[in-house]
Amino acid sequence: MGTPEQSAAGTTANWGGRLGGLAGSCHPGPVVAVTVLATALAVTAGQGSARSVLTAAAVLTGQLSVGWCNDAFDARRDIAAGRRGKPIVDGTVRATDVWVAAYAALALCVPLSFVCGWWAGVVHLAGVAAAWAYNVRLKATAWSWAPYALGFAALPAFVTLGLPGQPWPAWWVVAAGALLGVGAHLGDVLPDIRRDLATGVRGWPHRLGPDRARLLLPVPLVMASAVLALGPPGPPGVWGFTALGLTGLIAVAGTWLGRVWEQAAFAAAVAVALADVALLLLPGVAIASPTAP
Repeated sequence: MGTPEQSAAGTTANWGGRLGGLAGSCHPGPVVAVTVLATALAVTAGQGSARSVLTAAAVLTGQLSVGWCNDAFDARRDIAAGRRGKPIVDGTVRATDVWVAAYAALALCVPLSFVCGWWAGVVHLAGVAAAWAYNVRLKATAWSWAPYALGFAALPAFVTLGLPGQPWPAWWVVAAGALLGVGAHLGDVLPDIRRDLATGVRGWPHRLGPDRARLLLPVPLVMASAVLALGPPGPPGVWGFTALGLTGLIAVAGTWLGRVWEQAAFAAAVAVALADVALLLLPGVAIASPTAP
């Protein structure tokens, strides 16, 4: 029987391990990336400091709920496949705890979204709902790309509808967001296609197969570059033409190198996506439409 000090230390270590497991199972990379992008969009679009913080909080809680839902729902499949490196599989956190965290984050996301505006809340929660639908059903269907497209398209709409007057986003920023979402889906799934197929997952990229998915990966991202460069009113600036040319070259190079080094296509897609985000955040780019709903 341990001393009280040993018991307290063991309890603290246990809680620390569970919190670490929760942090690892929320898919921290995408959570941080999407939250930072939404915050940057809010600031660039002209939201004030307080509203930008609310936008960031709504997006953060929504993304946390989606990440935790994903790991909790996939727990049995991941355990059966022996996918080490996942907190639930490694035993650092229970699937029940992750489900509780997912629902708690979702419960916070709802009021935070509506505080940003009625239409803003509806649009953002539609994107979050689409992501949950992907986790629990659409991931293994030919429609697996649709939640990504809807979720990424909803992000700029959530930002603009949170501005005074609640303006809708410009058509081109919604189209670019949807294309970025499709590219993100291909890039997210590509490294795991073979393991997913072994566990019965047959989403859109899985049906294409690894080779065709790799070849297709840069296409929606370059299309997003073209929309971002050519969509806003007026002639494209020097940055637009430069980004469009660079993204095309990077995409071709990544696809070619991907034949001998599988990670090259994914790395190129990340570079193209970063260039697309940079285009979206250029000073003077107005992502809101002048027409309010």
